[in-house]
Amino acid sequence: MSRYSPLRYPGGKGKLAPYLSEVISLNALEDCHYIEPFAGGAAVALELLFKEQVRHIHINDVDPCIYAFWHSVVFETDDFIERIKNVDVTIESWLAAREIKRNPSVHSVLDLGFATFFLSRTNRSGILNGGVIGGLDQSGAWKIDCRFNKDDLISRVRRIGFFRSRISIYSQNGADFVRAMDEDIGNHAFLYVDPPYYVKGAYLYENHFDHSDHVSLSEEILRISGGRWIISYDNVTPVSEIYSGFEKEIFSVDYTARSYATGSEIMIFAPGLIRPKAIYCSEKQRRMQLTA
Repeated sequence: MSRYSPLRYPGGKGKLAPYLSEVISLNALEDCHYIEPFAGGAAVALELLFKEQVRHIHINDVDPCIYAFWHSVVFETDDFIERIKNVDVTIESWLAAREIKRNPSVHSVLDLGFATFFLSRTNRSGILNGGVIGGLDQSGAWKIDCRFNKDDLISRVRRIGFFRSRISIYSQNGADFVRAMDEDIGNHAFLYVDPPYYVKGAYLYENHFDHSDHVSLSEEILRISGGRWIISYDNVTPVSEIYSGFEKEIFSVDYTARSYATGSEIMIFAPGLIRPKAIYCSEKQRRMQLTA
């Protein structure tokens, strides 16, 4: 699997990019506006853009740290690259980044964006509030710099900067963003909605939801006409109840941040959406479907 996002992000869905690409093709949505209300690492959005599957990506995240990262990478690309070149990947730098994240109001967007990036690359599983890889004493088997290949990360950032005219960045509440995009973009758009997990959200994310937040989001999504959205969630009863009456499919993506069993996630489909006969997370799985 190619990696396009510079950000490590817990629960990221990059492996679903080929599947979502096929969904877009099956529904004649090539060259559309692709929208992610909960972008995180935005791995799917970037792959679809770089492969010219979509015209423009709209990535939103209400977390000010994630927003600052994307704003910095897209609009201050050269300065961001210089910081990657010059940073020492050490515990001292990690402590400095953590302090910036804890006090964002007294730092620039670039400072906060780079601190977020640094923590995502040096924390266990990319969890921003997680512990540093290898521990503060660096006695672990893996060290702080094991996920910080500067040349590779610079290449990823530079490529994003090249596409900046086709990337829009937002920091809004997810439900408000869905409503605004439906009003502003029109029918030739596709939404992939990957909200904070219902059960594990508080552990993985800064801006997790309570039940009422999940319900409010569903109300905005269900107002969208034309079969132009997919939602993915952890496979729990409250989610199935919120989206009762809609077609669903259980699937599994492997993560390092958690150890759920196979079949731990659920995808919910807009009425009338054309899709492959089963979800796949790799080319091997896709080939197995074709020969089954």
